[in-house]
Amino acid sequence: MRSRVILFVALAGLASASCGFAKADDAPVGAAAASRDAKPEKSESANLPSDSTTAFTLNIGGRSLAFHVTAGSLQLKDEAGTPQAVVAYVAYKLDGADPERRPVTFAINGGPGAASAWLQIGALGPWRLPMAGLSPASPPTLVDNAETWLDFTDLVFVDPPGTGYSRIVAGDEARRRFWSVDGDVDGLAAAIRRWLVAERRFASPKFIVGESYGGFRAPRLAEALAMDQGVGVSGLALISPVLDLAALAGGPDDPFPLLTRLPSYAAARRSGGPVSRADLAEVERYATGDYLADWLRGPSDAAAVERMSQRVADLSGIDIQTVRRLGGRVDEESFLREFERTQGKVVAFYDATIDAYDPFPAARNSDFHDPVLPGFEPAFTSAIVDLYQRKFGWKVDGRYELLNDAVNHEWRWGDRLARPEALSALRRMLALDPKFRVLIVHGLTDVQAPYFATALELGQIPDYGAPGRLTLRVYPGGHMVYANDDSRRALRDDARRLIEGR
Repeated sequence: MRSRVILFVALAGLASASCGFAKADDAPVGAAAASRDAKPEKSESANLPSDSTTAFTLNIGGRSLAFHVTAGSLQLKDEAGTPQAVVAYVAYKLDGADPERRPVTFAINGGPGAASAWLQIGALGPWRLPMAGLSPASPPTLVDNAETWLDFTDLVFVDPPGTGYSRIVAGDEARRRFWSVDGDVDGLAAAIRRWLVAERRFASPKFIVGESYGGFRAPRLAEALAMDQGVGVSGLALISPVLDLAALAGGPDDPFPLLTRLPSYAAARRSGGPVSRADLAEVERYATGDYLADWLRGPSDAAAVERMSQRVADLSGIDIQTVRRLGGRVDEESFLREFERTQGKVVAFYDATIDAYDPFPAARNSDFHDPVLPGFEPAFTSAIVDLYQRKFGWKVDGRYELLNDAVNHEWRWGDRLARPEALSALRRMLALDPKFRVLIVHGLTDVQAPYFATALELGQIPDYGAPGRLTLRVYPGGHMVYANDDSRRALRDDARRLIEGR
């Protein structure tokens, strides 16, 4: 199932190489911004047109926004000056703002292998694709986005090499570098620094927003920018992150992935009416209390297994016989298949309130497409390509890689037995910079990246200096929490407070 592996296929033991990119201002900056009517000059290495800048004015949410959009690319070179990759980006800049005071936010999605279109036309940009009831056949029609962040920060959407229109141009060695935990961060840091050089925005307050694996990237990226590129970052907004890959994958002797998903299972069962994190307080207590205690007693304790089975069946809504067969240990794969089995349906890994028919309902195992990523991908791809071509006048002959399986499958997770994590980088940046602040956002019914896992991890981080610099918000919704209209509005409000320092 392609969609269920595109995010966080954490495989330990694969070798990782460091990057070693030239400093941004040591290499020539990419093509200068051109008007949308200019004849594009093709790049020999990646077949990308020259940068195109277009002016727009939108009246949305009771306010008028005049801005320019640049669709373009940046070239990354190694220390010998040899081109390695071309990184495509879209930058939205509000007209009339003081560039030294105006914040700029760099947005990166996840995967590995996901392009930034999810954030650009799902939540942050001035146009968005409505996601309620979205399916492969839905018309890819964008609407004005009243919840855009553009009125309080400029926005730069960056596609890592191999995603969107970004391309690796130097062969297998460069691909191994870019498609690795450390090399990916080094490349993104170099690209961000290059944009700052080209736009003369070093004085601007700088933020990073990362979704999913982008949320894993962001603390490491902030650290790499500070330590290696001389660029300070004021804060992070992390949407549905997994900060420790071991917590996601787990193992047969690890209760953490099981207990941290219990509140999300319960939220899915209660989703017929309003539900908040406060409504799940008892489930959270059970998960870290009696459930964990019974799990530790082991399967040889029949009474403990029965207690677990009864309570988990009640919380999740899954048939008690099925939960007993699983020993009270309902993993995410079982939940997806069993939650609506009596209706012949499966639910989405990324939002357990979204379902689809099981193509093989009578089979022991079913190879089904997750209702969210394959369901949303055609409309998102068509919408972003149309945005580039029709509104921005930036036409690329090559395919737009919204979700690139090759990146995901070839990702190199490191040369250590332990799976990589971003919590250490987060702690180091909070400890180093008393002005550094972080907003973390999760959806209640996200089974892929459960909010409770992050809540427990953040509970182990002390306050470094003034409290309140590290904030967790949990909204209704799934992995793409901004698909929910109320949650998208709440996300915007919380992001504005983060960026404005309130």
